[in-house]
Amino acid sequence: MSVAVSEAGAEAAALCAALHKGGIGEAGSPWDEAAFAALCATPGRRTLIATVAGEPAGLLLLGLAADEAEILTLAVLPAHRRKGVARRLVTSAEERAEAAAARRLFLEVAEGNAAARALYAALGFAPVGRRPAYYPSGEDALVLAKHLTPSS
Repeated sequence: MSVAVSEAGAEAAALCAALHKGGIGEAGSPWDEAAFAALCATPGRRTLIATVAGEPAGLLLLGLAADEAEILTLAVLPAHRRKGVARRLVTSAEERAEAAAARRLFLEVAEGNAAARALYAALGFAPVGRRPAYYPSGEDALVLAKHLTPSS
């Protein structure tokens, strides 16, 4: 299975909202189309859409500021989980962050999300902090970071 990743702008806000809702569910407080339209149009943001056989499978929103980058959200549709989509989105985000001269890439993950934590650990992310009761469920978020090698 081949996963393709491309960048999208504000014109893809409806698709982004649908992928986000489908990937994290209602309980995860998905962002709506208006939120994605604003986020996609914000300087320093990169919206990455993953497709499998031409069909949208997931998205990642990357924030870039100075020499740091942050994965603001990552969502993969249930039918495409455990098939390399999230891994491809994260590695694509790393490539774009390095190209923008970022030295570290951050993200937050629910403490109880064992699958995501295993993926991030395999990709070289390590815990650097905790956000108590960060998610709507009251669950803590672990802040993870990875050192990058900027290409510029």
